[in-house]
Amino acid sequence: QVQLVESGGGLVQPGGSLRLSCAASGSMFMLNTMGWYRQAPGKQRELVATITSGGRIHYADSVKGRFTISRDNAKSTVYLQMNSLKPEDTAVYYCNADIVPRIWGAANDYWGQGTQVTVSS
Repeated sequence: QVQLVESGGGLVQPGGSLRLSCAASGSMFMLNTMGWYRQAPGKQRELVATITSGGRIHYADSVKGRFTISRDNAKSTVYLQMNSLKPEDTAVYYCNADIVPRIWGAANDYWGQGTQVTVSS
């Protein structure tokens, strides 16, 4: 069974930095696009950033220039370096991965349990 385990959330002051990590484990024949989404209270879940297995990256306009997504394919891990954090970045951040669990199988969408990021003075 595939699992995504996130870490690195917490409380930070405006202008501060945090680094999120998400490690995928379990049966994985192919690990495709990985990414981060977030959901603030009362709002819909939104895309933050994605990175393909080949390294192609996409950012939401709201985080461009402040957040950096990266991945270590050998460790099946994706990272999100968040700098110049703002109060509006406060949300639960979710890791997402598109994974083919076994040879000849179909790709499935997997989610982590979420990690809280709070930006407040």
